Amino acid sequence: MSITTEKALATAVDVDGTARRTDPALAPHARTSALRAPLRSTGRALLAVFTRTVAIAALLTLWETAPRLGLVDRTFLPPFSEVAVAWWQLLLDGQLAEHAQASLGRSLTGFGFAVVGAVPLGLLIGWYKPLADLLGPLLEVFRNTAALALLPVFVLLLGIGETSKISIVLYACTWPILLNTISAVRSVDPTLLRLARSMDLPAPRIFQKVILPASVPTVFTGIRLAGGFAILVLVAAEMVGAKAGLGYLVNASQFNFAIPEMYAGIITISAIGVIFNQLLVALERRFTSWRTPTGN
Repeated sequence: MSITTEKALATAVDVDGTARRTDPALAPHARTSALRAPLRSTGRALLAVFTRTVAIAALLTLWETAPRLGLVDRTFLPPFSEVAVAWWQLLLDGQLAEHAQASLGRSLTGFGFAVVGAVPLGLLIGWYKPLADLLGPLLEVFRNTAALALLPVFVLLLGIGETSKISIVLYACTWPILLNTISAVRSVDPTLLRLARSMDLPAPRIFQKVILPASVPTVFTGIRLAGGFAILVLVAAEMVGAKAGLGYLVNASQFNFAIPEMYAGIITISAIGVIFNQLLVALERRFTSWRTPTGN
């Protein structure tokens, strides 16, 4: 067989005209590469899972062993296995679901009202300078007043019922959303604004096409911060005059010296906070899918 014939057999042409190697000697190498690709992706996935869970696993291991070795008093810090058993018992008898439902209802209601009210107000304050000059001093006063410091005021004015608890969550969530929204509008790239104005776009169109899309990432940062405040502030509010809720569960367990149940309530609060934050992160990615990813 001539050299020309061997080259013709070793090279084929696809339908689109692209040359493709068909040398049988290369087939095993191609199959090996095809098998290695899924293995590499599986290895990367396992490494990512390990990286994300190793710190939590180390903490739980320390929590389990420290009381058993006598490093801490297990009366006040029982092993994690005892806390897990108490959590499971609370779940089975329905107490955990009842308290979690009460807390979620209050926190989500206050958080939702804060988002609906603070985002439009922040866009207006950031866009219209006269409104910012008018409300600026008032915002500075309230943003530096801690929500928990006003908890007795809310209780005195609104009572110990649901209204005061939802209102304190609303107050605590409003400020991170409002301030981040104002900052988002004011920090829009001036080049984009000059470009939009050079195209003779009216102000409402500039606001719709430039200001709103550029503000979304920073606005969601404020929303995520508010999501954390919604849980933390509510837990403190539920320790005052509440008859249900995770804060009430933690407080009542402490008074009754049911320490494993107290830690079970704390773990539930942390888990809800993490899940809520991850949901907000997923929502942020959905609304900012147009952005160019940075980093690895």
